[in-house]
Amino acid sequence: MIRTLWDLFSVFFKVGLCTFGGGIAMLPILERELGEKRGWVTGDELLDYFAIGQSTPGIIAVNVATFVGYKRAGFIGGCVATFGMVFPSIIIITLIAKFISNFSEIEWVKKALTGINVAVAAILTSAVYNFSKKSVKNLFGFLLLVISFVLIFVLKVSTVWVIFGSAILGVILAACRGDFKKEAKND
Repeated sequence: MIRTLWDLFSVFFKVGLCTFGGGIAMLPILERELGEKRGWVTGDELLDYFAIGQSTPGIIAVNVATFVGYKRAGFIGGCVATFGMVFPSIIIITLIAKFISNFSEIEWVKKALTGINVAVAAILTSAVYNFSKKSVKNLFGFLLLVISFVLIFVLKVSTVWVIFGSAILGVILAACRGDFKKEAKND
């Protein structure tokens, strides 16, 4: 159990230390670290964790760390993975606050942040593309993607309402297809 907890802490510490952009920008890193390298989660599980993490309060990556930690080692695993994810930020922010006043005004910091922003934009673009490839599996999914995009970016509807409406539509579609009856028979 100690080994599992150490693995959770160290993996999420590394992810938290090496990731800029948060949220969806972490998806490719988490896929590689948790799925490909360690086999802790499948791609579908990770997408589910991201969807839930996006829909619940808090930072997506921290929520995903909590879900994965809980899956691997229960409540304690969830706590350890979460702490591993946030600990690098705590260290960095504390050092910045303690030793550097007007941090954002330092010229080399401005230039570094400009470069980081460009890299994060590329990572986000890649993550959104890969996320949509895995999530959009049929015409309904594609139409929902287009409608959601228009609602959010053109009509400025809150993402909360779009997520809520999409969830309701998904449940209605599953009920119309009889998915719940199939699931009940399999149990």
